[in-house]
Amino acid sequence: MDGCARKELYTHLTPIQRVNIARHPNRPTFLDHFVELHGDRAGYDDPAIVTGIGSIDGRRFMFMGHQKGRNTKENIQRNFGMPTPHGHRKVLRMMNYADHHGFPVVIFIDTPGAFADLKSEELGQGESIAQNLRTIFGLKVPVVSIVTGEGGSGGALAVVCANKLLMLENAVLYVASPEACAAILWKTAKASPKAAEKLKITANDTCKLQISDGIIPEPLGGAHADPHWTSQQVKKAILESMDELQEMGTEELLRQRMLKYRKIGRFQEGLPVDPEKKVNMKRKEEPRPGLISDKVLQGEVDKLKEQIMKAKELSSIDMDQNRLIEKLKREISYEFSEAAKALGIEEKLIRMREEFAKAENEQLTSVQIENLENLKNEFNENLALAPNYGSLKYKLSLLKEVTEAKIFAENYKKTHPLKAKVNEKFKEVLEKSTLKKKMENLKAEVEKAGVSTFEEFDQELKEKVLDIREEVEYEFVNALESFGVHVTSKFGQSSVSV
Repeated sequence: MDGCARKELYTHLTPIQRVNIARHPNRPTFLDHFVELHGDRAGYDDPAIVTGIGSIDGRRFMFMGHQKGRNTKENIQRNFGMPTPHGHRKVLRMMNYADHHGFPVVIFIDTPGAFADLKSEELGQGESIAQNLRTIFGLKVPVVSIVTGEGGSGGALAVVCANKLLMLENAVLYVASPEACAAILWKTAKASPKAAEKLKITANDTCKLQISDGIIPEPLGGAHADPHWTSQQVKKAILESMDELQEMGTEELLRQRMLKYRKIGRFQEGLPVDPEKKVNMKRKEEPRPGLISDKVLQGEVDKLKEQIMKAKELSSIDMDQNRLIEKLKREISYEFSEAAKALGIEEKLIRMREEFAKAENEQLTSVQIENLENLKNEFNENLALAPNYGSLKYKLSLLKEVTEAKIFAENYKKTHPLKAKVNEKFKEVLEKSTLKKKMENLKAEVEKAGVSTFEEFDQELKEKVLDIREEVEYEFVNALESFGVHVTSKFGQSSVSV
């Protein structure tokens, strides 16, 4: 590849291409620069992390960092740069040592993540990372971290919280690798280029987000193309950062380190969620059909009915029955499938579905209709013999209950506003002064007559009651028709329509 083509390629790298360069086996590693010190003083020396004291231009520093291998044999020896709790405790010992003797700390980060095997978890992987985080924030000496390759997950987190975080131009820093993120969000690792772009893991992205503090340039082709030149750039960045940090007093240094991480990220409270974002939020996946117990389903149905009754008392029903209905339908479909398997007619069903699929929109033949009816009859006749018939019957009864509750809620929502309006109009009619006066006079006559039932009234009193009733009905009908309700009356019975 000539110089122009190389320049064109390496000045327009995509995030996933930078991930691949960060993982290149020939990139400069930690052990290229100093002599190692060993041991965590707790029974083991983790080869994935190396530490030691070294100097740059006569200035002493405590160096520590991850170490990968350049081939399969070295990678196995170094555990692919993935530290165990022993490695994190080795770093912890050296940080305390540096703090005691006043050595500034330089950390090189290049790891896919902390080693996540059973033994590491038993030894306290999370606790060891947390201890490092707590300790590093209390160091009274300057701390500079440099991501030289990939800074992955907890392995990077344990050593990343420095006063200055620098990244090589093609290094990446992430909480989950692009492949893992793609597998989680898009169910395939093939979407890793898309994930790498969305994660914002490159040096440029982290600088814009104010996570990292600077970018160390690399030669065209990546750091492995010219390790010596890259090392000189790293040396220059370390000395410039240390010069700036060593001018600070102890309290200022600690405060600067704390504020650097306190300011990362922004949030706002009390703002409404964008409807489009809300719709696109990942929904909680429903359990696979057949795994939900009858007791859980019954509990959901009872809860829904209780909510409807409470809402009715408050004159407001706004329930979502559709979700539960869909869940019950899935459960019933599963039970029918299991019953078909148990009765030995599943293959017949599959063949019939295939025939219908081939027919598409064509009309079914008489033979197909007859076969369908025969299969339906065979299934219905033998359904009671299926081992899961009781469960199927129970779930069908639950579906019936929920469907009835849904119909009730829908009807109530439609009729309740009309009912309230009718009651309001009826009250207005009774409050009219002329009617009110006539009713009061009639009441006085009834009390004077000393009778309590309509049958005991004399003919004159009965006629007066019927006259007032007709007048009330007439006024009430006029009031209802004024807001779009048509009332028809027959033989003393009435019906109302909108």
